[in-house]
Amino acid sequence: MGRKLKMSDEKKRVVAIGEVMIEMARGNDGRFGMACGGDTFNTAVYLARAGIEVAYATALGDDPYSDGIVSMASAEGIKTDLVLRVPGRLPGLYMIETDKKGERRFRYWRGEAPARELFELPDWNRVAESMMGARLIFFSGITLSLYSNTGLGRLLAIIEMARQQGVKVAFDGNFRPHGWKGDLPRTRTVFMEALKRVDVALPTFDDEAVLWGDPSPEATVERLQAFGIGEIVVKNGPNSALVSAGGRQEHIPSVEVPEPIDTTAAGDSFNAAYMAARLSGENPAAAAAAGHRLAAEKVRHRGAIMPRNAAAVH
Repeated sequence: MGRKLKMSDEKKRVVAIGEVMIEMARGNDGRFGMACGGDTFNTAVYLARAGIEVAYATALGDDPYSDGIVSMASAEGIKTDLVLRVPGRLPGLYMIETDKKGERRFRYWRGEAPARELFELPDWNRVAESMMGARLIFFSGITLSLYSNTGLGRLLAIIEMARQQGVKVAFDGNFRPHGWKGDLPRTRTVFMEALKRVDVALPTFDDEAVLWGDPSPEATVERLQAFGIGEIVVKNGPNSALVSAGGRQEHIPSVEVPEPIDTTAAGDSFNAAYMAARLSGENPAAAAAAGHRLAAEKVRHRGAIMPRNAAAVH
């Protein structure tokens, strides 16, 4: 089903855009352990582990926690030349609490994080130039929620120009109401502008149902196809994913996990395995199966990013 994403030889890397924060996750003993995470950053980590060259575009402070995030990204093989540093600022922070079923609840402290100003900082052109020469640009609904109208205008203009240069664009519609301060009309307007510039959509059905009122994954596919998006994968938790590409639709069953420990970043890891498989020449159905396998491994571990030795992407 579908065809391999076409990439020219000179376009080597994926550029993922968004925010990486300090993560505090409660362990079995009730204590909090510190790590870092963020939806597109999590995906970037798992892409790098799959052997895909990936750079992460964000802004951080000049503090020891920001230093630690950059060091961790480098250790994972993520290129950090698009991480802009802002003196005197701190990264955002979030806490995760999980219930007995592994479902999680987040609390955030991120309103002053420099990532929100990425496309308004003095060096933003450096990010823009790298996006223009990317193999694939990846961003999410959470990415969109970060920026002012000025920042959004710049991001979307760059994406449009990059597509004209043959760069492919992948988008996860990750919708978190608090990030939009409950302003659904603005959210929908921004999402629609983004969707006009997307080649590969990787939404989660629960999010689409809340934001758009979609009654089924099939309805999500139909709505996204109206934007001209040719490759769509609707994630649906433990249910099968609906893959639409090449004029066909197919349900790809998930991998059953009897007792998930933490569902944080399940969708992010799915996205990474899917894109890695597609960039390696797999068809969309096989790529979705790879996504399910990695997500099933991820939910057996706490936190957004599981230990390096826990699983390979394929």
